[in-house]
Amino acid sequence: MTDETPETDHDNARHHEKMAKKKAARDKIMAGKTIEKGLLIVHTGKGKGKSTAAFGMVFRCVGHGMKSGVIQFVKGAWGTGERTVLEKFPDLVTIKAMGEGFTWETQDRERDIAHSRAAWEEAKKMIADPDYKMVLLDELNIVLRYDYLPLDEVLEVLKNKPADKHLIVTGRNAKDELIEIADLVTEMEQVKHPFRSGVKAQAGIEF
Repeated sequence: MTDETPETDHDNARHHEKMAKKKAARDKIMAGKTIEKGLLIVHTGKGKGKSTAAFGMVFRCVGHGMKSGVIQFVKGAWGTGERTVLEKFPDLVTIKAMGEGFTWETQDRERDIAHSRAAWEEAKKMIADPDYKMVLLDELNIVLRYDYLPLDEVLEVLKNKPADKHLIVTGRNAKDELIEIADLVTEMEQVKHPFRSGVKAQAGIEF
């Protein structure tokens, strides 16, 4: 005895037919995707999760045994959970936290510029090094927003990166010129945030 009715059988058959057509269409689309290349990826917007998503891709590289480099332009003063974990894989991940905090914390433009320049020089070395499959330039957008580095110089390096290397740039207010040359751009949109209700930054959530 079964609970299935002719109507249910009909629904199941329609669903199967619909999914079969969708799979055939999807397979046809995927068959035309044959290019493999290094991507320039930008995570921007006011919503939370820009760096978190980027570090997720670094973790994926670790899982595939591919080497990644991380330059943190701003958050150097923070002790973050992702850094603690990734430091356990020194053969696969190099992390250089080169900032001293957000601009309203440092309150010293000349020092911010000097730290940004030092971080950028390290970033250029990683980008040029063939051992690194992926390089994360965390909060580079903040540096560019405040003109701590010449935009034209940064864009030139990013445009001429090695063809097989993935670069990820994070931070609010990505420059239009950067968005123009990027392969993949995601804008995080804030719908709700606990900070507005008086909730402070917490371990495991913000850092």
